[in-house]
Amino acid sequence: MERPVRLGVSACLLGQPVRYDGGHKHDRWITGVLGKHVGFVPVCPEVEAGFGVPRESMRLVGDPGAPRLIANRSGQDFTQRMADWARRRVEELSTENLCGFIFKSGSPSSGMERVKIYPEKGGMAVRGGSGLFAKAFMERFALLPVEDEGRLSDARLRENFIERIFVLRTWRDVSSARSAGAVVEFHARHKLLIAAHSQAHAKRLGGLVANGKEASSPGFLGLYERLLLEALSRIATVPRTVNVLHHILGYFRRLITADERQELEEVVDDYRKGFVPLIVPVTLINHHVRVQGIEYLARQVFLKPHPLDLKLRNYY
Repeated sequence: MERPVRLGVSACLLGQPVRYDGGHKHDRWITGVLGKHVGFVPVCPEVEAGFGVPRESMRLVGDPGAPRLIANRSGQDFTQRMADWARRRVEELSTENLCGFIFKSGSPSSGMERVKIYPEKGGMAVRGGSGLFAKAFMERFALLPVEDEGRLSDARLRENFIERIFVLRTWRDVSSARSAGAVVEFHARHKLLIAAHSQAHAKRLGGLVANGKEASSPGFLGLYERLLLEALSRIATVPRTVNVLHHILGYFRRLITADERQELEEVVDDYRKGFVPLIVPVTLINHHVRVQGIEYLARQVFLKPHPLDLKLRNYY
């Protein structure tokens, strides 16, 4: 890739000893595998807001829609202090050109979702909230790809997140150039990938580009980016992916032998039935694309959406 994707991340996931007890939650997939391809911007809300290490542990209490950040032992309320810091910090992060963020699951400051909210007067906690910083970040950057390290253990969510951050990095390069030709080229290269996520968005984006005399204007670029990120936020389903694969097979109709066509159709059907992972038909298709020299397909991001060593299409 041309340059690393810039990715925000909870500092404890990088192995930094910033937790309340001086420990960390080092995630070796994030640092050892993903870290080869991204540049991290670490954030620890508690440390950056001045709570120090070690510190008293805290939890969210009260209304799940507007919980308060309370120290477990002393009962001190740190809600306003954290909220004021978070408001400043998200504005600072707007200058970092982030393409996404990986939060620490369950954290009262950085949990993306299902964070425990405790009742005011004792009782069972409910998993219904977001950490105060995570909530402020997601409200400020509503369409930016975000996940937590727990959800990234799900293969489909992991692939979707990584795919989105790489596409967004490429789109930012295109949109910053403000070239109508570059926008058309970007859409041509990504149209099959978008279709695997949402046919409706693919059609609308195609119509925008086809009729976009102002394709380099800020209004057009903003609308295209919003629809693009909306589309990619939807998980690519097997049926939609199979439709894209069959569309690709049409390009080989007169270029390969009947036996080769049958082999391609069979391996796509094996993927549809769940017998083989997506990497199998995609690898065979890439072989024929290279042998036959089909330039249009060679440029399709759908066939090579992220670095191969991330092994994101190897799951069933």
